[in-house]
Amino acid sequence: MTEPAATPDADPRFSGLPERPGKIIAVHLSYTSRADQRGRRPEHPSYFLKPSSSVAASGASVERPAGTELLAFEGEIALVIGTPAHRVGAEDAWSHVGWITAANDLGVYDLRANDKGSNVRSKGRDGYTPVGPQLIDAASVDPDALRVRTWVDGELVQEDTTAGLLFGLAQIVADLAQHLTLERGDVILTGTPAGSSVIGPGDVVEVEVDAPSAPGAPSSGRLVTKIVEGEQPFDAELGALPSVDDTQRGEAWGSREAAGLPAQEKTPGLDPDLRAKLEQVPVAGLSQQLRQRGLDNVTIDGVRPMHPGAKLVGLARTLRFVPHREDLFASHGGGYNAQKRAFDAVGEGEVIVIEARGETGSGTLGDILAIRAHAGGAAGIVTDGGVRDHDAVAEVGIPVYSAGAHPAVLGRRHVPWDVDLTIACGGTAVQPGDVIVGDADGVVVIPPGMAEEVADAALAKEAEDAWIAERVAEGHKVDGLFPMNAEWRARYDAWRRQA
Repeated sequence: MTEPAATPDADPRFSGLPERPGKIIAVHLSYTSRADQRGRRPEHPSYFLKPSSSVAASGASVERPAGTELLAFEGEIALVIGTPAHRVGAEDAWSHVGWITAANDLGVYDLRANDKGSNVRSKGRDGYTPVGPQLIDAASVDPDALRVRTWVDGELVQEDTTAGLLFGLAQIVADLAQHLTLERGDVILTGTPAGSSVIGPGDVVEVEVDAPSAPGAPSSGRLVTKIVEGEQPFDAELGALPSVDDTQRGEAWGSREAAGLPAQEKTPGLDPDLRAKLEQVPVAGLSQQLRQRGLDNVTIDGVRPMHPGAKLVGLARTLRFVPHREDLFASHGGGYNAQKRAFDAVGEGEVIVIEARGETGSGTLGDILAIRAHAGGAAGIVTDGGVRDHDAVAEVGIPVYSAGAHPAVLGRRHVPWDVDLTIACGGTAVQPGDVIVGDADGVVVIPPGMAEEVADAALAKEAEDAWIAERVAEGHKVDGLFPMNAEWRARYDAWRRQA
């Protein structure tokens, strides 16, 4: 595909492109090096949109907004669609890419907090998508042999190739094309490798994309962007103001060390995206998906929630009680025992799961320990024993599942024995780090390695069941519809394609 000629009256912002793009789609995380730096590897690509008004040409100056500190560069390979693509396979997807060039996916981390991953304010500002300066004919290069490099003030800070992608370029195009039509001129920003960091006023960023092994080693040339200080402050009456914390600083700079922050142990808890999925799915749906994968003994039986309307999602921390014996209680029941250690150690997003052997003849916790868990950021408590001070524990507000209330103290039936080991709670094995999910139906235990797969499958099944419920409400019989026969399945698949 030949390089398009620019028209004399063309907007100079789009001089590095064949035309003003109808849409700009960016990949959140796509390089192995970047994923390793962030400490997570997504199973599938995910995306966000940028406005075409954010495009800038090589040589442009870009503002770091007044009152912000964390403007970061991201050198990327930009794909420019040459011919429309809709529902194309990965084997044909590359033929719809007309050109390749360099891009800089700039973003202000100070503005991320309120946009929850959409990046509208942090990455959608005027000039925050510099592109160009030259277009490479996509048909002349191997998409698996492209290179991207970034320099800041002349120092090379990023270098990687498409061999290091988690998801190939053709896969990204095909995946997007099954959801929406990619039109001529649309731009896909394919993610940045490790090395992205913070820049400030006076810095000059250069990005180049090339194909070193292709004939003539075609190159985009160096895309040059100059950073200047913005002067117009944000209006507090209109929306959220910039805000930063050490987590944002560490991510913007690339590491806590680069940001000048002390090393920090990994915060316990689930990946936020996985947590959000699990909060949407009912326990019944998760249980069904686990059973289909051969795990049928994963429900903690005999426990009921104090707050049936509250969802419980977190990672297990375990506590084990053994049957009461006077000499053992004398040696293990007093002082800073296992029960107290467990409640003191629980962290953000964790669930204390207690083995009490289904014995309900005494309490396994009371209001003081519930307050301690709540203050420590715990996601909840699950015990197959009793709860003392039931009403006071309920007032604390933390999700608690138990076998019932009992006024007696711990030592009547139990000895607090040990923590953070495999236990049995409600007839189910629970290990530290297992994913615990509870709702009004009960509590399910999910092996952490299966949690993402199970959550995705349960969400898909929930959508299918909702569609079936609508058909039943319309008056259709359940025979052949629930479960769906081939005819109903075809109708459902057609509906999904149109949705």
